[in-house]
Amino acid sequence: MKEGTTIQERLWELRKDKGLNLEQLSEATGISKSALGSYEKDDYKEINHGSLVTLAKFYGVSTDYLLCLTENRSHPDTELPELHLSDDMIALLKNGRINNRLLCEIVTHKEFPALMADTEIYVDGIAAMRFQDLNSVLEMVREEVLAKYQPENEDTTLKTLRAAQIKEEDYFCHVTHRTWDAILHDIRVAHKNDAESVSDESNAAKLHNDIRQAMRVPGTHLDMFCHIMCSQLRIKYEKLSEQERSSLKKILQKSGVYKNSPPGRRKKR
Repeated sequence: MKEGTTIQERLWELRKDKGLNLEQLSEATGISKSALGSYEKDDYKEINHGSLVTLAKFYGVSTDYLLCLTENRSHPDTELPELHLSDDMIALLKNGRINNRLLCEIVTHKEFPALMADTEIYVDGIAAMRFQDLNSVLEMVREEVLAKYQPENEDTTLKTLRAAQIKEEDYFCHVTHRTWDAILHDIRVAHKNDAESVSDESNAAKLHNDIRQAMRVPGTHLDMFCHIMCSQLRIKYEKLSEQERSSLKKILQKSGVYKNSPPGRRKKR
């Protein structure tokens, strides 16, 4: 997950949040549709000052937000003292050692308040006495059973009385771990299609699937090889023109990978 968004991504996100297409946005702002479209393209580098101000006013954000100089979309004028952050926390956020964007997504997740509540209960020892009381009662009953029946080995009842005693650390570790897992899972799913995210499918499995599909392609072994290479590069082989396929074959025939493959070696003989 990358640490920040680009101007193009922010403009696209703001437009989508408004539920507008480029034509509707053009009518609302007076900026041409072609210009708005170019502003959202990855290879576009400049937005004129007038358009920048117009878009910022229309979306209700600051120009600094559009220029990615701040992450504050709705609270641009919040004073630092209002956040009650320690010096260590401010230093951590400023030094670039962690992904602040990811941290924000974790903290703003719907389950994070529950995680903080459980953490605070554990840190302050609020439930410690209740755990001690419960465990003391269970141990007392267990000792009474041992004294009264004096069994040589622990039976189901005695083992149950021992197993029912819960350590405070174990309980809160389980509870917080479950909440933490849910938070991380949701964030991972939300970013599974990001360019920086690795696919859940292994490279070996993808290659195996590509080979199976290539075997159904009519033509020579070279055609199959070209299909596999295109699949690995996320190019749809079937959509290439005949001229493009011919050029691709001439290039790939020079590849050491093809020359050393069984079809390539047979051709040399």
